[in-house]
Amino acid sequence: MLEDEFSDIVRKASRGLGLDTPTLASRTGIAASEISAWLKGDGAPSEAEARELAGALQLDPGKLADSALRRWEPHVDAPENVRHHPQNPHPSNGYIFFLEDGKTAALVDPAGDPKNLKRAIASGPYVLRYILITHKHLDHCDATADVAAQFPDAQIVMHKLDVHAIGALGSKALPVRDGDELPFGDAAAIRMLHTPGHTDGSSSYLFKATVFTGDTLFAGSVGGAFGDKTTYADILHSVKTKLFKLDDETVVMPGHGPPSTIGQEKLHNPFF
Repeated sequence: MLEDEFSDIVRKASRGLGLDTPTLASRTGIAASEISAWLKGDGAPSEAEARELAGALQLDPGKLADSALRRWEPHVDAPENVRHHPQNPHPSNGYIFFLEDGKTAALVDPAGDPKNLKRAIASGPYVLRYILITHKHLDHCDATADVAAQFPDAQIVMHKLDVHAIGALGSKALPVRDGDELPFGDAAAIRMLHTPGHTDGSSSYLFKATVFTGDTLFAGSVGGAFGDKTTYADILHSVKTKLFKLDDETVVMPGHGPPSTIGQEKLHNPFF
């Protein structure tokens, strides 16, 4: 099931562009009451109405119509070296990925019940090398202190613009910058991509043919713009100039919702 439905996409785009419902109605000729209902998840537009809205919202008409009529969702399996775990009580995705030895691992976004995370790491059992944090929101980092205490040899990695969210541990975080590579295995590395917009320090982590995108890129959508200085335009720029430069076969493991691929997102994401 996709993280964002038609109503979420329209809401994010209209908020990002600063367009309220009366303005959308005026620009599209669609009744404001209809648009308001769709934004609440009541009913759905026709193909023609979805395409009209797309024009006003600078979205792709065909892709938005596909979303409105629920004609697409990805069917992508997680790579063999990636394990997904629940972040209860949050609805966010947590991941562990590991080397061919099946022992050395990295954790993406330590959040939720620390006992769940400990069980997920122990199930390998894994030697935790890195704690990679995509951004500052609590549903992606509120268990950092607990995980760091349980695995003191693991290196915390987080962009400096968001690192204040983990308190005193921020001083121990590796101050990575866009394009920096973290050694992981004899002939591999994890590359950090600074993908701001959802937050100022939002980051994605690329390992081989898998990218962990946090709340920057979802299957069929993008995250909301909640940066202090960065904006909706920055999210779109981050995806187009950083993530869409990756190979089409790269598997996207987002912070919410199902996996996708870069190629699938180019073909089906209404924001592009």
